[in-house]
Amino acid sequence: MSRLQKTFADARAEGRTALICYLMAGVPSPEDFVKMAVACLEGGADVLEIGVPFSDPLADGPVIQQAAVRALENKVTPPMVMDMVRELRRRTDRPIVLMGYYNPIFRMGEERFVDACRNAGADGLIVPDLPLHESISLRHTCLEKGLDLIQLTTPLTPDDRNSELVQATSGFLYLVTRTGVTGGGSVMAEDLRKMISRTRSVDRHVPLAVGFGISRPEHVRAAREMGADGVIVGSALVGLTLNGSSADDLKDAVRRLASACDAERPQIQ
Repeated sequence: MSRLQKTFADARAEGRTALICYLMAGVPSPEDFVKMAVACLEGGADVLEIGVPFSDPLADGPVIQQAAVRALENKVTPPMVMDMVRELRRRTDRPIVLMGYYNPIFRMGEERFVDACRNAGADGLIVPDLPLHESISLRHTCLEKGLDLIQLTTPLTPDDRNSELVQATSGFLYLVTRTGVTGGGSVMAEDLRKMISRTRSVDRHVPLAVGFGISRPEHVRAAREMGADGVIVGSALVGLTLNGSSADDLKDAVRRLASACDAERPQIQ
């Protein structure tokens, strides 16, 4: 059982939704990034998702685009990201997932990139611009090396393709709650209910994590009540790393989100 599988299994056993916190590597600076990531862990994050900066992040909204630009201005490279993961792995045994676009992976070479991820201590990989039918080689390499390759599905994904994604994903399935890019906004409740229902009809056991538009505790509670196994919060947290907020500010924000993941825990205001 991988770290990701165990994390979701433990959260289910405890009757709560797992909290996945996304930060952009190297923001606000390479030196302070690890402090921010540790603050997320101390606030209650079950999984860290770390963005690998790229110049054309097509799935990301303005906040994460701005963070990618900041990271590139800070001279952050994929090898530097691996060093940050390595440092975090020394501090935590919780899962670490890298989210990045395919071009840097292609440039480095799939096997070399996956080896670098595993050697640094990463547990999973999300590649939002790599279509399922073009991911066979990377999926094989990840399977061989023991790295979860996480697939994404959307409200517009046809049922047959959704079934293929359920069968192909590893670690969890990323449910993109709405069309468009990342960023704060309302979650389309009816679409999310349908997505969860149709996916459960294919596989009742694959963990389902909801992202895009999850920014506040009430969004977390809504996703939890609809049966999501996990929630992914990105832009709301990345915004704090961009606006001069402290690590303690970030930890407090994560604590409020983590509180909403647990139906039995008193809510933190």
